[in-house]
Amino acid sequence: MNVLIIGNGGRENALAWKVKNSPLLKNLFISPGNAGTYGLGKNIEIDISQKTEILKFVKSNNIDLTLVGPEAPLEDGIVDLFISENQLIFGPSKKAAQIETSKVWAKNIMKKHNIPTADFFSFNDFSSAKKFILSQKKISWVIKADGLASGKGVILTNNKEESMNALKEILIDKKFGNAGNKIIIEEMLFGKEVSVFSFVNGKFVSSQISACDYKRSHDGDKGLNTGGMGSYSPPEFWNENLSNTISEEIMIPTAKALVEENVPFHGMLYGGIMLTSNGPKVLEFNCRFGDPETQVILPKLDSDILEICYNTAKKTLNEKTLVKWNNDNCVGVVITSGGYPKNYKIGHEIKLNSSPISNSLIFHSGTKIENDGKITTNGGRVLVSVGIGKTMTIARNKAYKNIENIYFKNMYFRKDISERALS
Repeated sequence: MNVLIIGNGGRENALAWKVKNSPLLKNLFISPGNAGTYGLGKNIEIDISQKTEILKFVKSNNIDLTLVGPEAPLEDGIVDLFISENQLIFGPSKKAAQIETSKVWAKNIMKKHNIPTADFFSFNDFSSAKKFILSQKKISWVIKADGLASGKGVILTNNKEESMNALKEILIDKKFGNAGNKIIIEEMLFGKEVSVFSFVNGKFVSSQISACDYKRSHDGDKGLNTGGMGSYSPPEFWNENLSNTISEEIMIPTAKALVEENVPFHGMLYGGIMLTSNGPKVLEFNCRFGDPETQVILPKLDSDILEICYNTAKKTLNEKTLVKWNNDNCVGVVITSGGYPKNYKIGHEIKLNSSPISNSLIFHSGTKIENDGKITTNGGRVLVSVGIGKTMTIARNKAYKNIENIYFKNMYFRKDISERALS
């Protein structure tokens, strides 16, 4: 089949790599893609925000299936547009995508359907939120912008002064724009954090895969919040009992809840979950593949991703479609432009060794190919070095050894990715 992948990050490079290996694939296009997707298919210069132009391309090039990588086109209703034009597309509708794009909506769904999550309160004005904070004995809170904020719309506070500053930043200073028109103030949860992924077709939820990621910019989980500095799979604490608990108490009930609310979900459901002393609780849901988690879970998918995504888009995905994950260990280390997530420069030439070590991969995030053929940096997160092995130690060593084959000016990466998972 002819396939289009929408997006230009490391997630989309990993999707393109996996799709390229499908026997069902005929031609692969990526819009707009990056230097990494360039060698896997044909990059198309259409921005992810131009859904009508993407639709025209799909129709004129006989695309059989479109895969949406980022959340923004989903919030913009690209799936609804494609369905109205009888085009197959993998991803949830605009309404179902609210499980990620509106934290207030998602939390209300969880509360109504008894899906375990942190206690919360929602506000849409500074004065009411301030009054609430000052009236509480509790001083530590998690304050979240309602809408999409590139993974940076969450502020953890340790005292009332920090809470006031967070409220001001979001509701008055509009740090996150319209995404901060409403906020959630919720209790702070403690425990180990895990990301869980399942393909969902209405009430059907596939076997799941888990990973851990690193949000802070520096070793030891210090520094600023980022879109993700690395990930690994499986987590050292993951086991069958925990998987069953999360599936039965969170993932399946959430899929059923969305059906009951007449907003059935079709796509990749991604739960950010905290393992508290009172059991697993949802921190947040995302309505698509994660980044950088995709780069470490797709090497573990033994099944045909095109068959899974096609059946999901056709709304026929069920237990007859094989969704099998292998037992390999995968570690992904994100390599960034120096200064990320604040100020950084782009346009630096990237030098890559043409023969990476065995059982390793390099996925491109913020890269581009110049007219002279050189690959240059084009974003904050630039590359992801992935190592694969039978043990976490082997996988980790391969990921970091592979970085020795990479060079660009001011490159930076954390040195402690998956260190806590070593036995």
